[in-house]
Amino acid sequence: MDNPQSNLGPEGLKRAAAERAVEGYVESGMVLGLGTGSTAALVVRRVGELIAGGELGAIRGIATSERTAALAKEVGIPLLTLSEARPAVTIDGADEIGPGLALIKGRGGALLREKIVAHAGGPGSLVVVADRSKLVDSLGEGPLPVEVESFGWGATLESLASLGCEPELRMKGPDTPFVTDGGHYTADCLFPSIPDPVALEAEIKRIPGALESGLFVGLSRVAVVARGEGVEVIGA
Repeated sequence: MDNPQSNLGPEGLKRAAAERAVEGYVESGMVLGLGTGSTAALVVRRVGELIAGGELGAIRGIATSERTAALAKEVGIPLLTLSEARPAVTIDGADEIGPGLALIKGRGGALLREKIVAHAGGPGSLVVVADRSKLVDSLGEGPLPVEVESFGWGATLESLASLGCEPELRMKGPDTPFVTDGGHYTADCLFPSIPDPVALEAEIKRIPGALESGLFVGLSRVAVVARGEGVEVIGA
């Protein structure tokens, strides 16, 4: 556990965790995968601050969403695509962190691009930044997002339901489905529990129309977690 920071509120602790992740895992000259979400945004802003202050140089980012790309440009992080480079490290948030640093991600709507970038870096290249509420004993306390092709989405949700979940199409408005940056829909799948995320990920991948699930297994190096008493690095 790092220095106690019990006087910080939840947002201050998340910022401390973001700063700890950048301090511990970002180096000058690195190609850095930039995650999506409120905690990942704190990481992007911190990297921008260090670039502006001359403490980091030659950092280039690969963004996992259009909103992250916009933020990176705002704070002065040059961007590359995966056709140009691979990330040495990706720093991103998580919705649930389970045993063995297995994750559920994607409730923010960017899971396919997040997984593409994390996978491109290879096993152990993902650094997770989160608050302690994301720690769970078993994955599946909340819905598992699955990005699906908009064509035939109803049939895809029926196939997902056959795996033992209650799938629900994510909506942007009363009659408007949420659409990802890639032009796809998202099914939020509520399972009683997910005791074997590796097996479930494989089953989902066998469903035509299910493009990718929010199960991230075998990709995480560490989780930098903001707790009430400070910041803890899990898996180091």
